[in-house]
Amino acid sequence: MLKKIVLSVFAASAAMAVTASPAAAAQSSNDQKAARAQMVSGKGKSLRSIENAVLPMMEDSQYLGPEYDPSAKVYRLKFIRQGRVIFIDVDGRTGAILRQRR
Repeated sequence: MLKKIVLSVFAASAAMAVTASPAAAAQSSNDQKAARAQMVSGKGKSLRSIENAVLPMMEDSQYLGPEYDPSAKVYRLKFIRQGRVIFIDVDGRTGAILRQRR
């Protein structure tokens, strides 16, 4: 009985993940397009230049990757150090570090 319940929960979780994936992928694609348009227009920094500024400060951490919020024009760089996740928010227009969260 317990095995059936566990399998049902797992199947439902898997189905939700599969159905949510296209929307998440579309959002990510739109975010990338917005970031690129901002950079090309000269109104923002490239992800590469932001990473080049932040990564040396976090050399004792593993870089997990970026996210971009087009409405706030903010990059969020994600790191992990000693099992703790660290987020660094960077202004996409100026490259200034806005905040660091653990």
